[in-house]
Amino acid sequence: MSKQTQAGGCLCGAVTNSIAGPLRDVVACHCGQCRKTSGHFVAATAALTRDLTITDTGALRWYRSSAEAERGFCGVCGSSLFWRRIDGDEVSIMAGGLEGPTGLTISSHIFIQDAGDYYDLPDGVETLDHGDHGLTPTDG
Repeated sequence: MSKQTQAGGCLCGAVTNSIAGPLRDVVACHCGQCRKTSGHFVAATAALTRDLTITDTGALRWYRSSAEAERGFCGVCGSSLFWRRIDGDEVSIMAGGLEGPTGLTISSHIFIQDAGDYYDLPDGVETLDHGDHGLTPTDG
């Protein structure tokens, strides 16, 4: 869990964000939705919503991808930025959009039954067939 203030944003700079609180280590999600939205698998950290500040030029768009969740992306460049449960108090943040060193590591791979057949999962990292992976960061 990383505790420094972390900045991030999209490819074109129309949407930027900063996180002033702890970040969960990265979870790699191989579910069909994440694979389609990213073109591969998603690697995301998470923070409490209250710790996330988003600055944008009106470019941030939210797509309700299921009855339970929505995904945030830049309407200008298309960068995938966020995933959150409807009415949840945390937000997943795409790790690739974070600036500079993060101090984070991949802690687990989830929905591995949906992983693409063109890549191998690494040895030595927890793998789960489901999404019960502790998305909620601690306040610690």
